[in-house]
Amino acid sequence: MALGRTASLALIAFCEVAALAVWFSASAVVPALTAEVALPPLNASLFTSAVQAGFVVGTLISATVGLADRYDPRRVFFASSCVAAAANGAILLFDPTSPAVIALRFVTGACMAGVYPVGMKLVTTWAKGDMGFMVGILVGALTLGSASPHLFNGLGGIDWRFTIGVTSLSALVAGIAILFAGVGPNIGKAPPFNPRLALRAWTVKPVRLANLGYLGHMWELYAMWAWIGVFLYASFGLVMAAEHAAVAASFATFATVAAGAIGCVVGGLIADRIGRTAFTSIMMAVSGSCAALVGFLYGGSPALLIAVCLIWGFTIVADSAQFSASTAELSDPSVVGTMLTVQTSLGFLLTLATIHLVPVLVDTVGWKYAFAFLAPGPALGIWAMMTLRRHPDSVRLANGNR
Repeated sequence: MALGRTASLALIAFCEVAALAVWFSASAVVPALTAEVALPPLNASLFTSAVQAGFVVGTLISATVGLADRYDPRRVFFASSCVAAAANGAILLFDPTSPAVIALRFVTGACMAGVYPVGMKLVTTWAKGDMGFMVGILVGALTLGSASPHLFNGLGGIDWRFTIGVTSLSALVAGIAILFAGVGPNIGKAPPFNPRLALRAWTVKPVRLANLGYLGHMWELYAMWAWIGVFLYASFGLVMAAEHAAVAASFATFATVAAGAIGCVVGGLIADRIGRTAFTSIMMAVSGSCAALVGFLYGGSPALLIAVCLIWGFTIVADSAQFSASTAELSDPSVVGTMLTVQTSLGFLLTLATIHLVPVLVDTVGWKYAFAFLAPGPALGIWAMMTLRRHPDSVRLANGNR
């Protein structure tokens, strides 16, 4: 028997945390793998970008067939999470430098297309004038799930096999548990198969502006998440012993990314009251400033660096749910799942460029300036959301709170 609203939302959030742990599982162990097997820099980048590429392919297929709107989202989540658990766990069967590991990361990413946007669709079916808060809980769960491998990494004594194994088990549990969640009353009637429905994400102006805001946000987000651990490890290594730097960097990275989970929930409450365009613009202004400034703390006081990273981690994703909430509010209920899938597909396609851009910049200009090149993304996002604020359809956002 399916659960009610509160219990279902709690279960969906738990399942997102548990399933999405596999997303950054391999990225979290890059420092340990580099030390153990001399992992090449390209492989280190591909550990994350292969997941992003798989997610993009998965979301494109899902959006084309209307997967999130035409089938029971719980079953889609179940199948996707279980396959992701198997693919992530299979990494332990191969040499870390093997191309098979990259292929398995791609499969894991493709499966996440049936977890993240589908989970958002499930949450929106329960919204009652609190769409920002509802989606904020979900994105907060994604953030905590993305942070958890760094915690497992620290607790496991930097044993990368422990991290891979625990995150795989976590995703399997999520797949089974999601079957007990309920579907809310706001679910729209399943539309007939029509691949052209996905084009509404770009042809409808207010939805397009919300997506542009999301793209500006994504230019910064995943590049920071992918490389902040390596940055902290390198910075700490200049002022403390290597073994201490590794553990400290793991816990500091977990705290930095996990701070965003709090930001998502708090941000959802605030954005529902002051407006989505206002809140997202404020958050992007702060996070963009952190991106421009954090490099100047490289090799300095660990305490000061962690403090700035915590602010960055909080603000860089606190607004993420509000782009999705905006898209859900500006779209027809029958295609919300498809619109959210297209939005995430475009965003994660963009991250493929920025994730690979950071190490090139590190080699070119060093850590002092590498993250500064992420700041133009939030600037674009602010422009898009302020333009959306002036559009007549913006009154549909947050019960009229633009």
